[in-house]
Amino acid sequence: MDHRVTTATVCFTSFSLAYLPRARILVRSIRRVHPEWRLYALLVDAMPVAGLEDFDVVVTAEELGIPRFRSWFFKHDLVEGCTAVKGAMLQHLLAQGADRVVYLDPDIAVFAGLDEIEAALDCASVILTPHQTEPNVTAQAIGDNEMTAFKYGVYNLGFLAVRNDASGCTFAEWWANILHSACYDDVENGLFTDQKYCDIVPALFDRVRIWRDPGCNVASWNLSRRRLEFDAAGVCLVNGSPLKFYHFTKIGGVGDVMTRRYAVGNTEVLELWNWYKRQLGAPTELMPWLYGAFADGTAISRKVRLLYRKRPDLVAAFEDPYAVGEGTLHDWLGTRGHLDARLSSEMSPAPVGR
Repeated sequence: MDHRVTTATVCFTSFSLAYLPRARILVRSIRRVHPEWRLYALLVDAMPVAGLEDFDVVVTAEELGIPRFRSWFFKHDLVEGCTAVKGAMLQHLLAQGADRVVYLDPDIAVFAGLDEIEAALDCASVILTPHQTEPNVTAQAIGDNEMTAFKYGVYNLGFLAVRNDASGCTFAEWWANILHSACYDDVENGLFTDQKYCDIVPALFDRVRIWRDPGCNVASWNLSRRRLEFDAAGVCLVNGSPLKFYHFTKIGGVGDVMTRRYAVGNTEVLELWNWYKRQLGAPTELMPWLYGAFADGTAISRKVRLLYRKRPDLVAAFEDPYAVGEGTLHDWLGTRGHLDARLSSEMSPAPVGR
């Protein structure tokens, strides 16, 4: 796979087809303010017939050359999987010659140029954005934000910017390796996909910049301390700074709940939130996730993924755990009506018969 980079800044996002409508909003919003950027889709799914035309390059997760990809990837659910491949993609783009790499989640929209971030990478190697940049004052806001940050991470990895220099490449290698090792939603054991790892990045690496612009990574988790308003020219300001990008996280679910909670007295937030919903349009029926089922279409439960993750003997015995037929993991599990009954006894190591 060779995608030699010819522009100084490249940007990528990682998603499954379920998030394709969001990714299209993202890429079109970037085009308006940074037509010079080269835009990559990291697709963690089957290649669709259409819908990715706005991207310059599409890379599938399996093209990244991750060793024993199918065995490794089986351990991840949808969110974990789309996150786990980000480090490998970052390494790939740096190796292809990008001077600067920006990552943005697919549920983000960009409203103004990120020139200041590009310029900051002349001096910084890694740029992170914290979930909050001001302390909260009410018990509810502290519980929703500061206390949540202890569980899910200080920095939001819906954004990341990296310079192609020694420190940036060292970070990328470390991040790719650690995500390959364990990129799981396992809050009880101190992990939340890629985010918790980055709490220690400022201590581990040189030239790490914490980007505190209130106009960046605006989301439900910081609305308690950020006020949106439109100036006379129609520019959206956040605490007086132009809105650069907004993270429309968990729209239609808990994101709606938290947005309504902290948009009280700030109707501009709701205007922006409803604008995004209109851009998305009505929900459409999507194809099943490529990695969500065995080869015969049987859904893979989280219990099965956890079992495979915790059993090195199963990993060694079944290199393609998605396969079906005699001697496969699917066969060993007795998926047809017997799976849940066997799981409790199979969580502990036991002989594997093929």
